[in-house]
Amino acid sequence: MRVALFVTCLVDVMRPSIGFAAMRLLESAGCEVVVPKSQTCCGQPAWSAGEAVAAQALAKKNIVDLAGFDYVVLPSASCAEHIKNAYPELLASELEWAEKATELSKRTYELTSFLVDVLKLAVVPGCFKGSVTYHDSCKGLRKLGIKQQPRKLLAAMPGVFLKELEESEECCGFGGAFSANFGEVSTVIVDRKCSFIAAAGVDAVLGGDLGCLLNIEGRLRRRGDQTKVLHIAEILATEEGF
Repeated sequence: MRVALFVTCLVDVMRPSIGFAAMRLLESAGCEVVVPKSQTCCGQPAWSAGEAVAAQALAKKNIVDLAGFDYVVLPSASCAEHIKNAYPELLASELEWAEKATELSKRTYELTSFLVDVLKLAVVPGCFKGSVTYHDSCKGLRKLGIKQQPRKLLAAMPGVFLKELEESEECCGFGGAFSANFGEVSTVIVDRKCSFIAAAGVDAVLGGDLGCLLNIEGRLRRRGDQTKVLHIAEILATEEGF
């Protein structure tokens, strides 16, 4: 099975370890993993900003770059959702591109969904030990139906104790440009999230979207809270403790 790993802009620039962890997970499951050298942004920021022409151009470029793979996997529900749902909409008026976008949509998965729903993975290579809680990202939960998949993977790790986060399904306040345009509102939202994390009293808070995690980690540190903030791929694939 030949899989294209779309690492995403944030992972590439801010925390490449997530990309390497995702690769290790996929390879341990028997996949041939390729990171297309020409891959770039999925186009979601442009689309969210109303820059339809730029978003369409990026969609077409990625459709070409990601052709020929059995699956396309992303360690980000937000970016995966954009490729799966927005590309067909963006290119609906151009029949040839619309068909290609729909075909790509069917091959595109968020990482935990791919591991559980496609590969039926029952064993993971990670050896993390400790208590964790999980933040469900908005796009993953509401647009892709990702809820039980990460929890099933964590359950495969005997050293991990999962404590459910109060209001785990509520937004962290990031929302891409929302946190920049409405900083005061975003801060109130993420502060509430951080209060629940503190109340959980766990070693680490996990999630599947780096944007959410950076927002949460930034606020935790400003509150003086040193709880680890990790992408779920880092836990599932780690060979040693953080």
